[in-house]
Amino acid sequence: MDRLQAMTTFIRVVENGSFSGAARQLNVGQPAVSKTIAQLEGRLQVRLLLRSTHGLAPTEAGQRFYERALLALREVEEAELAARGAGAGLSGRLRVSAATTFARLHIIPRLPAFLARHPDLEVDVILDDRIIDLVAEGIDISLRMGTLLDSNAVARKLAASRRSVLATPAYLARAGEPQTPADLPNHQAIIYSQAASTWSFRRDSSEVSVAVRGRVRVSAAEGIRAAVLADMGLTIASDWMFAPELENGLVRRVLEPWSLPPIDLWAVFPTGRLASAKARQFASFVEAALAG
Repeated sequence: MDRLQAMTTFIRVVENGSFSGAARQLNVGQPAVSKTIAQLEGRLQVRLLLRSTHGLAPTEAGQRFYERALLALREVEEAELAARGAGAGLSGRLRVSAATTFARLHIIPRLPAFLARHPDLEVDVILDDRIIDLVAEGIDISLRMGTLLDSNAVARKLAASRRSVLATPAYLARAGEPQTPADLPNHQAIIYSQAASTWSFRRDSSEVSVAVRGRVRVSAAEGIRAAVLADMGLTIASDWMFAPELENGLVRRVLEPWSLPPIDLWAVFPTGRLASAKARQFASFVEAALAG
C-alpha cells in the first residue's frame, strides 16, 4: 500500500465526510476508496472512522492520524517545492479561513490572479466570523482582524485599515450629522454585538469615550453592512468593510477630525506547525494586493 496515497485518501474522506465525495475528488471509484481505508485500518490495527447521521467522522485515533497526515503531506510538498526550485508553481490544496465580508470583498475577487500563477493549486475558502481551531479544521492560514487574543499564535501582520464612523447620506439627512463624539448618543448606532458599545476617539492630544446606543445589534459584519445601507443608523467600521460604498458615495465618513484606532489584518498559522510554502505565498499575495 502506498502510504502517501493512503494518507491523501483518508484526508479527503474526513474532509468530505463520505467515501463518495472523496472518490469524486480523487477521480477514482468509491470501492477503491473503501478498500484503501480498510487496508489502512488493517495496517494500523485501529478504527479510524465511524458512521454517524452526518456521514463518516473520525474516531479519536482517526482525528490524531488526520492531523499528523496533514502535517506529513505538507512536509512532502515542501520537499518537492525545494527540489523543483523557488520559481515553481504551487500544487495541492490550500485551506484558507477568513471573515465572511472581508473575504467576499477583498479575497475572493483576487483569487483568479493567485490561481493563474499556480494552475495546479486548489483553494478551499472557509468563511466564518468566529475564531476557529486551525488544527482541528485543517486550516493552513487564517486571515484575522483586530487584536490577537492568543499570545502564542504564529502570526504575521499583513496590513492595517483606517476606521471611521460611517453612515448613508439618507440617514444623515434625516437625523443630522454629528459634529463631535458627544453628539453620538443622540443617534441610532448599529452595534456589533461582539464588540463594546463604547467608542473611543482621539483628536490631537484629546481623548474621549462615548457610550452609544441603538435599537439594532448584529452578530456579523454582513448584518452591519445591511443595516447601515438600509439607512438605519451609523456605525464604526474599517474602510475594508465598506470599500465599494466609500468609493461610490453610498456611505460617508463623519467626525473626520476625530480618529479611531486602526484595525490590523493578520495571517495566522496553525500553532506548532511549520507554515507551508502555500500559506506563506498566499500571505504575501494578500499583503501585496492590499498594499496596492
